[in-house]
Parts: sequence; C-alpha cells; structure tokens
Amino acid sequence: MSRLSRSLLLALTSTALTVTAPVLAKHHQSAEPAPVGELVAAVDIPYEEFTLENGLKVLVHTDRKAPVVAVSIWYGVGSAHEPEGKTGYAHLFEHIMFNGSENAPGDYFEPLRQIGATDLNGTTWLDRTNYFQTVPTSALDVALFLESDRMGHLLGAVTQEKLDNQIGVVSNEKRQGDNQPYGLVSYRQTELLFPADHPYGHDTIGSLEDLEAASLDDMKQWFTDHYGPNNSILVLAGDIDVATARAKVSKWFGAIPSGKPIPELDPELPTLDAPIYEVMKDKVATTRIYRNWVVPGLNDPDYTPLDVGLTVLGGLASSRLDNIMVRDEKNAVAVSAYVIPFVHGSVVNIQADVKPGEDADAVAKRLDEIIADFIANGPTEDEVQRVATRNAAARIAGLEQVGGFSGKAVALAQGQLYSDDPEFYKKELARLASATPEAVTAAMQKWLTRPVLGITVVPGEREEYQEVDAGKGARTGVLTAPAFYMQDGQAGSVTVPDRSTLPPVGEIPNVDFPDVETAILSNGIKVYFAQRDAVPMTRVTLSFNAGTSADPADRLGLQNFVTSILEEGTTSLTSVEIAEQQERLGANISIGGGRDRTDVALSAVNPNLDASLDLMADIVKNPAFNSDDIERIRVRQLTAIDREQSDPLSIASNTLPPLLFGADHPYGRGLSGNGTKKTVAAISRDDLATFHQQWMHPAKATIFAAGRIDKQELVDKLELRFGQWQSTDKAAPAKNFDAPIPEGQGRIIAIHRPNSPQSMILAGQVLPYKGSDDLLPLNAANEILGGNFLSRINMDLRETKGWSYGTRNTVLRGEDRVMYTMRAPVQTNQTGPAVAAIDAQVRDFLGGNGVTPAELERTVNGNVRELPGQFERTARILGQMQGDVMFNRPSDYAETVADRYKALTEDELNSAMAEAVDPDKFTWVIVGDLSKIKTQLDALDMPTEYRGYEASDTAVNSDSSSNDSAGSSE
Repeated sequence: MSRLSRSLLLALTSTALTVTAPVLAKHHQSAEPAPVGELVAAVDIPYEEFTLENGLKVLVHTDRKAPVVAVSIWYGVGSAHEPEGKTGYAHLFEHIMFNGSENAPGDYFEPLRQIGATDLNGTTWLDRTNYFQTVPTSALDVALFLESDRMGHLLGAVTQEKLDNQIGVVSNEKRQGDNQPYGLVSYRQTELLFPADHPYGHDTIGSLEDLEAASLDDMKQWFTDHYGPNNSILVLAGDIDVATARAKVSKWFGAIPSGKPIPELDPELPTLDAPIYEVMKDKVATTRIYRNWVVPGLNDPDYTPLDVGLTVLGGLASSRLDNIMVRDEKNAVAVSAYVIPFVHGSVVNIQADVKPGEDADAVAKRLDEIIADFIANGPTEDEVQRVATRNAAARIAGLEQVGGFSGKAVALAQGQLYSDDPEFYKKELARLASATPEAVTAAMQKWLTRPVLGITVVPGEREEYQEVDAGKGARTGVLTAPAFYMQDGQAGSVTVPDRSTLPPVGEIPNVDFPDVETAILSNGIKVYFAQRDAVPMTRVTLSFNAGTSADPADRLGLQNFVTSILEEGTTSLTSVEIAEQQERLGANISIGGGRDRTDVALSAVNPNLDASLDLMADIVKNPAFNSDDIERIRVRQLTAIDREQSDPLSIASNTLPPLLFGADHPYGRGLSGNGTKKTVAAISRDDLATFHQQWMHPAKATIFAAGRIDKQELVDKLELRFGQWQSTDKAAPAKNFDAPIPEGQGRIIAIHRPNSPQSMILAGQVLPYKGSDDLLPLNAANEILGGNFLSRINMDLRETKGWSYGTRNTVLRGEDRVMYTMRAPVQTNQTGPAVAAIDAQVRDFLGGNGVTPAELERTVNGNVRELPGQFERTARILGQMQGDVMFNRPSDYAETVADRYKALTEDELNSAMAEAVDPDKFTWVIVGDLSKIKTQLDALDMPTEYRGYEASDTAVNSDSSSNDSAGSSE
C-alpha cells in the first residue's frame, strides 16, 4: 500500500469502514502473502572469520545498531562425551566455570554485572556447552579477559569447596525439574530410546550418584580433555569489525596452548526391536500420551522434511492434531508434535493431554490412527508452505538480536559447530522453502514406520523420590597445577597479556532510546510509535485497560477465558481459518495480559503487514463467541486449573495473593488468572460478550507500535482498521481498588504435596506504594537483598549453602498497590532452615548490616552500563513504552535512569527498603511433603496452618535431618 495523504485517507476511510465483516473476511482470504523465497532472501548474517595458531575459530559479524557486542563461546563438549559413571560432568563443569578463575577469583557474575552485561548465561546439552553475554563495546576487553581466563587459567581456582557447593546446586536444579508434573518422563524416554552405551544414552543433568562421586581429579581431567581452544568457537557479533576482533582475540586467547584432540563421535542411529508401551504414575491433572522415535540428526537431508511433517501434524495452531482431537472430536485438551534436533540423531515427540472424563486408551488409539493416516498420506502443499513462511518469519525476528539464546551469534556458532558451516541456517531455510509434500511423506514413511515408544502418564502418586547425600562435602582430591601445565600442546607465539587486573572499562554512552511519537485516531485511540530499522518487521500492541483485576468476584477467570476464545473465531472466520491465515502471512497474533491490562499483540513481516492488520482487527472487533468454542475453552481452562493444583509454584502463587490482599481487592486473586473451577464453570456466553463490550473497546484502548515503517504510513493503516471503531454505550464498572487490605501478619500456610523432592517457599506482603510511585531506589535495594543472582539471599542459599538452584525477590508493581515477594525452591530436608535463613537475611539487611559501598557500586554500574543493551529488541522497546504510559512516566524515562542511579546513596537504599518492608508482616506459603518438613516448620516458632495433611495419615519422621542430607555444606 502506497503512502496516502491524511485527507485522502480519511475520505477513503468513510467508505472502507462501512464494509461488513464478511466482506472483510473475503479481503483476508484474497490477500496474497509474500512468497517464501522473498522472506528467506531477507535472512542474512554476513560474517568474517579467522583462526588462531592454537586452533580457536573466530567468527565476526558487524552490526552497529547499538554500542554492544555479543560474546558467545561454544565448546564442542556436552553430555554425549561423558563415559559411564561420569554422567552430568559437562553440566557440572558449566557451573564450576562461573565460579572464578586464577586471575579472576570469585563468581563471574560479579565482574560481568559490573560492566553491564545483558543476555548473560551458560548452557549445556548433548552436543555442546556454551557461555554468552552481550556487553557494552567499551567493556569488550573485560569479557574477553574473563572468557580467556576460564579457558586457559581455570584449574588453579577450582577448590574442593567450590566442587561440593556446585554439586549441591546442580542436585537442586535436578530436583527442581523432577518436582514438576511429568518431570520424570524424560529420563524414561532416554533410557528406552537409546542404548546405555550410546552417547545420548543418559540425561544431560546426569545422576545424583555420579555427581556425588565426582572428585577434584575427575574434574581436572574432564577440563583438560575437553576445553582447549581447538575445541572452541568464539563469535563476536555487534559493534565490532574483524580487524578489531583479531587484535583483541589474539591478545587474550593467543597464548593459550591447544588442548587434546577430541575424538569424533559416530554412533549408529538406534532403532527399537519392537514397540514399547509403558504406563507411569505422577501427580498430574490429566493423562498425557507420548509417542517417540529416534530419527536422523540435523545434518541429514531427511531432517528438514521430518521437521516440516511434525510441524504440520502438531506444531501449527492449525495442525492436524489440533483440528481433529482438540477442535473437532474434543477428546484432548492439548496436543503437540515436534522434532528435537541433535547432531547424532534427533528425537520425535508427539503428545496429547487427554480431556478429563475421556477413555485414555481410546484416545491413544485415535492418536495412533491419526499419526498412521498422516504418515501414509502426508501434508498438503498449503500446509508445507505455511510451515516455511512461519519459520522464515521467526528467523527474521531473531535477526534483531545479536546474542542471547537465539540471536545472530547463536546461528553462526551452531552452524560452525554442528555442521562445519556458519551459514548452515541458509541451507536450512532453502531446504524449507523447497520442501514438497512428496518429500515430507517419503521421510515420514521411512522413519516413523519403525517401532514406536509409547509412554502414558496417568494421575496417581509417584514412587518415593530416591535421594543421595549430594553436596555433603565428603569427597577428596588434589589440585596442584593450573591449566597451562595440565593441557597438552605449546603456547602460541603471542605475548602473554597482563592478567594482574581486569582491563579498564571505557566510556559507556547513555542509552539512546528511540523517539516516541504520538498520534490520535479519529475515535480517540492514542498511538505511541517508535521507529526501529533493524529488521523488516512491525510490531503492534493494542492494549486495553482491563486485565484479571477486571474480573467480577463471582466470575474469576473471565479475562483469561475471553483472551483464549478471541482467536477461536470471528463472525466470518473459524479458528482454523484464523490460524491458517497467520501461518500464510508469517504473522503472530497473541492475546493475553496480566492483572491490569489485556493486550492483543501483532508481529508481522512488512510485506504482509496490511493483511496481518486486517486479521488483527477482525479478531479484536468481531469475536463470534460460538457455543461450541466456549465449551472447548472452558474444558481447557478447567484442566489448566487442575494442572496448577499439582504444580508447586502455581499452588503457592495462587494461594498467596488472596491472603495478602483479601478476597474483595482486584489483586486478591491467584496470579495465573485462571480463576476457580466454580467460577469458570459459571461463565456464560453473555459474560464473555459483556466483558468484551465493557472492557475491550476504543475508550479503554491504547496502541503501541514499533518497526521499520514511517509513522504516518503506519497511522494511516491503523486509522483504516481502528479509527472508525465505536465504543458501546455500556460503561465498564470501576475496578474496586478501594477495597480494604488486611494487615500483614507473620504466619505460615503449609500445603501438603507428598513425595516432593523440594519445598516451594513463597513469602509476600503488600507495600505502601502504588505502581506509579518512584520505586527505583527500592528496586536497587532489592537487587542487593534478593533481586538478582548476586543478591545476599541467592548467594547464601545457592552458592554458600547449596540448598537451592536459585531464589528471587520481586517488587511486583501494577496499576494499584505493589506486592513484594520472596521465592525459594529448596531441598526438602532444609525447608525450615531455609525459611530461617531468608528471614535472617532480611532482618540483617534492615538492621545494622545495610548496603555496603561495594554493593552500591556494583548495582549502580550494572544498571547504568547495561542500558545500551537493554533495548536491542523491539519487544523491549514496546514494553518500556507501555510501562511509561501506565506509570505516568515521560517517554524518555529510560534516558533519565542512568543519572538517577549515579545519584543513589547507601542511606537512600537502606531507607527505601526499611520504609517498604516489615519482616514481621510476611505471609509464608510453603508447598512440600509435610510428613518430612512439619517438624522443621514447627521449630520456627511461627503461627502455622497445615493444609491437606494429618499427622496420622503418614508416618512423620521426627528427625527431619535424617530424611536425606543432600546439599548440606559445612
């Protein structure tokens, strides 16, 4: 659509917006999406490469849109390289490599936080271990110092204490995953799909027994065998060029000697001798049926057609399984199908959650019939093209980010490591664009007619969780030499750099937040717009002042119900047609919200923006609320409520807000927003329509948009779709934020969840603030107490005691009152001591041990220096814009933050926390196995209410410390 003058647009609008919905629907269906080839051609990550003498491969991509550089280093070692008896070593060492090196002692998060690193993490999987961070350009030398020091100078800093601690942390990471509904299935899938001696024959996190048995000698040998520069790939992407990269990388990495050559893995692709069917019990809301095969790895020509086929079967919103089992026959509440890609074999996973009340065996039989029919007959040409368009659009969106979990650095590194080709992503997309129904059918018939693994998980009690004494600190080992001495090979010709201190950080510019422009549509809807040129996409969010706080007290869950059903049909399009149209356009329309707002968000590639906006407008303005769809969504929401009642965090987060705010306050509802089974069962079609009419109309709407488009061009497009939209005469009721809030009181609500390997601790209180108040000093103080990885509470429970995988304190702001929460999943035998430790940390902070100069410096430096990297993605820009409007801040608020932080003092942070938090007013919700933790909680001498448990029901071990001793540290 060419740009129109304002007067001509309004003249056209008066005619165009009298068109009826059916005619608009015809326009939707007749819109010609851009060819997949055009989208694929837009995916490009130009790079240059070089290799150091020691074998380190370096890839450099220049992207000057922000003064930041993504540093992503990938080691060719994962759990696939672990021998029998040493499972979990790769992942354990990933943790240890964050715990300091010879020339950078202490936790790596400290210096990285000081320089303002964003997108900071490390991960391990079957084929690799990676570490990544995005840093200000002027702090790049610090990041390279740190990465090179842990590659070449690590082992002298590894101690028995660090090893013991991280074994405890990893053990609690494992327990945290195991504690989830269906959390034990993956172990059984791995065990049955792969032979024990296959590289993929054990889970990445490993066994608690192997972790417990690890010694310092084991760790030393593991490192020297696998982490040399010749087994590594370094990607630098962002505000850098290859000449600068070569100089800096040579300086910091060049003197590190090559490591041992890594043996190539070449396992056979396993095939089951015969079908295997098993039944597992778990504390779950509904029966889940799994179907699994091992298929070729990601480099095999058959991988792409298999991926396309599984996406058509269960990966699209309009997938075969969704259409048949969820929408038509209604025997399942959720379905999915996908391929998990690895180098030496991929895993097909198909699953269906059985609708409550249905015969699970009959549903399993029906699932198998659909799979067999699809394998025999394959997809249509349209289905294949929709998959290709959707995936190409997702790749374009990913190009906006230089680093993180899925940015440009990741694409280059994965291609080099897995396929010996940094541009492998282009081959993937080319295969995708040229995929045919015949090729997809042939690949499925070749690989999915082999014997299947079928696992069914049914509701019931798990077997008792098996524990070991992980983290006790009983291991011994000797460490005498640094990495230089231990590794094979000779240092290169590069001069060894000075590592006595970290490199200085240069000047870091303040964030240049994009100018926010405004406009008003003819009906009064205000538009906030920011220009973003990184990728040819536009994002539009239509935000309504509604949210779960708009739910009537007797209809809790109504907002979630409405947002779920809007995409299920308009007056002219069915849910299938809506899903198919999004897929053809490469558009993504998501509908959701939180306590205060309900958002309809569109992400669209620019060539298809007009048709995408047409579809968005039809969904928002013309919902059908068909009775058939209503009942299907009702069952899905009721099932979600059942699922929450088996998930520890959901139980806690739905229990706490009503205790804090009271039942009459709009925030006194469970955080999920799903309501109760009673209120959801009572919701009628009239309730849905009334909510839509009262809350989702122009008078309560604001539009936020950003992308590679001219402001007026976008406003013209929005005027055409939304400018003549009129509100109904029926006004929305006010949110009752004046409802009285109970006085906080120190007490515990303990909820019984048998056989839980961890306890979920969630504490909270209502603060004397509203979301629009200035909370920057409080947020800064909370970072130090409990708000990030380096906080006192997290470092105590995770890094010192090893009782938890991680804790987090949160200042949850909203339109009305602010809630402060403290969350800590901890191992069962340390539940009571963990509560006492958290309480002690809070009281200590509020007492005589407030913010230290070092903590203030870290907090100020981190928040100021990370600003340039905070807004790399358009989604973050939109989020900031929405927050600024909701909390009555100026549109350039982000640019004022640096000076605000620089002016903070220790006294100001101490006062902010003291004025906000009262340690005697926390309400604690603890979800765990009360037969094992009741004695611990009784010892806290705090008023405690026990729910769902009687001591006579289960034998109580009066000596709680004897249940298991995992993770204790001395």
